[in-house]
Amino acid sequence: MKKILFFSLVLIVSIVSFKLCKKNDFKVSEDYFDTIRKITIHAIPEEILADKSDSIKGIYTAFGNHEIWVDAENREDLIIQIEKSKYEGLNPQDYNINKIFQLEVKLDSLSLEEKLAYDILLTQTYDKLCSHYFRGKLNPDEVYENWDLFDKPFSTANHLKVAISSKNVASSIKNLLPNHPIYTSLKEALVLINKIPESNFDSLKKTIKIKYNDTSIEVKEIKKRLVYWKDLDEKNTNYSSIYDSSMLEAVKKFQARHGLSADGVIGYGTIKALNYNVETRRSQILANLERWRWFSRDFGEQYLIINLPAYSLHFIKNQDTLATHKIVCGKPKRMTPILDSKLSNFVFNPTWTVPPTIIKEDLSVEAAANRSYFTRNRILIYDRKNNIVSPASWNPAKASSYRYVQNHGYNNSLGVVKFNFPNHHSVYLHDTNHRDYFDLSYRALSSGCVRVQNPVDLAKKILNKQDDERWANGNEIDSIIKKNKEPYYIKVKEPIYVHQLYWTGWLKNDKLQFRDDMYNLDKMLYDRLRN
Repeated sequence: MKKILFFSLVLIVSIVSFKLCKKNDFKVSEDYFDTIRKITIHAIPEEILADKSDSIKGIYTAFGNHEIWVDAENREDLIIQIEKSKYEGLNPQDYNINKIFQLEVKLDSLSLEEKLAYDILLTQTYDKLCSHYFRGKLNPDEVYENWDLFDKPFSTANHLKVAISSKNVASSIKNLLPNHPIYTSLKEALVLINKIPESNFDSLKKTIKIKYNDTSIEVKEIKKRLVYWKDLDEKNTNYSSIYDSSMLEAVKKFQARHGLSADGVIGYGTIKALNYNVETRRSQILANLERWRWFSRDFGEQYLIINLPAYSLHFIKNQDTLATHKIVCGKPKRMTPILDSKLSNFVFNPTWTVPPTIIKEDLSVEAAANRSYFTRNRILIYDRKNNIVSPASWNPAKASSYRYVQNHGYNNSLGVVKFNFPNHHSVYLHDTNHRDYFDLSYRALSSGCVRVQNPVDLAKKILNKQDDERWANGNEIDSIIKKNKEPYYIKVKEPIYVHQLYWTGWLKNDKLQFRDDMYNLDKMLYDRLRN
């Protein structure tokens, strides 16, 4: 019993000592007179900061637990930046704009306690605005699955310390925003779409199909929408039921702006795009602005940037586009992940090991129905001891216990080249045996990896920019593909970053551009932002 009492006493003393140590971590400061500005800088009492976040406490620690916003110029800069947050698709009301403005107007009449509380409010607002500009308002990991971007470390304390001392509060906030042309164009798109009046169109039937010179009761309604979106000039529009030549050109413009085949045929994809109202398009732009705030600020000197909804890949070096390629990405039920990484190597003449999802959902079903599936697709079956199993001996009930490997070749599922980069999703870029898919306008058709059109040309361009004379001539790559009977690996020596991203709207030549939100990420994000 005595031992229990002794240890209890020790525990209580330890807890009290720990709390006292924690309490004593606060550095008590005193007011001091600034001889240059001829003002008194007040200390922040510990009790005022007691219930504040660790971030705010850390900021005040960096300032010696004194007032921060004593200069009117710095406060004015912050207020102006809060007001300008609306141009970033944010709401100034989320950053205490009304309360701050009211306190600023009557600052001279505030008590010392009220002035110190106002100082903390300004600091909290600066911290919040900087965080939202640099990292986004929401945490992408709490909104989406399959999201794996580079970390973006940021210290508000250090940032504000420099901003206050140099009186560059405005630039310290603005410089946290993305400087990519797409983000800039999204801001311009927001300004443009805010000028478009609300629409009250009824939904068109997606089953209709209309061609040039057709007569249909829906034609007149479609003309109204084309005029509304400024693809059709109202002055020269004949609101008849005939699909005429002026409407044909307008439809092609509309289709091009939405990433559809600009053939003038009004079908499912065109009708779906025509059915979007201005409010939905505005919400898309706001969602895209938020996502761009999540993305890395520095993509690197050389990088591959992929926009999944646009089915496009660009190879960039020193802000110059060296190559553009069409892509095929994952189906909605097998989403391609959004990620940042760095290219590690190429594999020419790769074999393909069938991944678990395809074994479960595709291979086991098709092979069980007809075992010629294996020979038809040149797939070898291996048991757990790495012995080859014949299709006749294969047990479909234990399909997941085998390893399936497709031999290399032009018609291999990975084609003749694979681009590897580390990631948590086991995805990569590769060639394909379904090269006809690149002719389609809807290309969310893969099982998750990104397929690249003319990938050998891209690999040659990348290797040509490496500091290695062997790859200066693209013929060497052709020879490797032709002669090697086994996979051939080439390491990427210089850093080539991979940014597999997702954006569905932007502005191009003063025209709104939209792409199909095939993974439904826009609505999901906008609903979270709105709430």
